[in-house]
Amino acid sequence: MASPKKEQFAKEDIGLAKYARALAHPARIAILRHLASLDTCCFTDISKEIPLADSTVSQHLNELKEAGLIQGSFDPPRIKYSINSENWKLARKYFREFTKIRSAKEEKNK
Repeated sequence: MASPKKEQFAKEDIGLAKYARALAHPARIAILRHLASLDTCCFTDISKEIPLADSTVSQHLNELKEAGLIQGSFDPPRIKYSINSENWKLARKYFREFTKIRSAKEEKNK
């Protein structure tokens, strides 16, 4: 059976899935928490905070960048990372709306 195409789903559901996938690892959540406490941060500072190999931290940063939750700006010789505020707001909105969904059982007990 062929899998359904993404276009058949609501834009918000596609966005929520993209952000949820990016947040599906505790290291990426730790990276976001660290970046949220700062304006910008370079890779070496992030890798000191995360108890993983540098290559693994780099992979996690790439996942977050691909999802649009963080951004990197080149400041030779380093890349400075920060939270992408616009996409972070959108992710929070999608999660907030999603968590308001009530099951049929909850609706009956309301």
